[in-house]
Amino acid sequence: MTDATIPAPTAKPARRAGQSPMRRAWLILSRDKAAIGAFILLVVIVLACLAAPLYAQYVAKTDPFRSNISGSIEIDGKSEKIMQASTTGLGLGVTPIGPTWHAQYMLGADNQGRDVAARLLYGGRNSLLISSAATLICLVLAAAIGISAGFFGGWVDMVLSRILEVLWAFPVYLLAISLSIVLLSQTIVLGPFEITSGSLVLPIVIIGIIYVPYIARPVRGRVLSLRESEFVLAAKGLGIPRWRILIKDILPNVTTTLIVYIPIMMALNIVTESALSFLSIGVQPPDASWGTIIQDGQGLLYTRPMVALAPGISIVLTVLALNVLGDSVRDALDPRTKLR
Repeated sequence: MTDATIPAPTAKPARRAGQSPMRRAWLILSRDKAAIGAFILLVVIVLACLAAPLYAQYVAKTDPFRSNISGSIEIDGKSEKIMQASTTGLGLGVTPIGPTWHAQYMLGADNQGRDVAARLLYGGRNSLLISSAATLICLVLAAAIGISAGFFGGWVDMVLSRILEVLWAFPVYLLAISLSIVLLSQTIVLGPFEITSGSLVLPIVIIGIIYVPYIARPVRGRVLSLRESEFVLAAKGLGIPRWRILIKDILPNVTTTLIVYIPIMMALNIVTESALSFLSIGVQPPDASWGTIIQDGQGLLYTRPMVALAPGISIVLTVLALNVLGDSVRDALDPRTKLR
């Protein structure tokens, strides 16, 4: 056998030297089973909440926002009242029907005879909408403030840093409760737009503002380090305009930091919105959220615990998925991951 007949060993494909950080992060995430599982769980929750109108109309066949105290349903050929006579204590009053595990009232009814499963899906829509919009507002404001303070320095940095420190000094929930009480007590008119006390815009804006210092300060620190980096100093030495340096050099390097905060802030905003709604200073009736459903089930914990447990479990699963996904995204975008 000659050397020509011996097959040459297969060489491994060389790794691209110019691979972008986003491309590298995507490859790392695609191999992370925990991140994939969290993402799938999050997608299932979002799709289920988006299908709330379809579930209420075609499956539950009930209006989850209308009181149905005197109504009844048919279970296994038998007619059952929604509000049943109490069997505890002296037997006074009524108790809503428990989980039927059927199409209608699968998770039971609340104290107004409304379908808990349908309200759970509608409440999830509002909770996810508020957390997503508040996260977007928070990241935009934090990026604008943090980049301006870190890049321009001087009196701009001093003024913006003092504002952030004032907001930082307030306890988060105390600040949110104070803003909610003030804004919910009046109608806000902004030109042709009128924001009423029951609008979802108010909790979105409130939650989006209170967490700005938590993002703006790390962004400012990141920009301060980038401002003294070699490629920025070289760009300044070449006479490149500051606005071009800001857009071409600073902003792309800050974007990865902001991306890492998206799932983490969404999880935090869901918990905050649920807490405010539970205290009746978040989502206002007739709208629902996971926090308002927990409040509705507070008085039914001993008789119909599913009313409060269902939204509580939904919050736990959503926040858990977002936190796992956020940790995976942070590790994928963090260059120090290789060292660990």
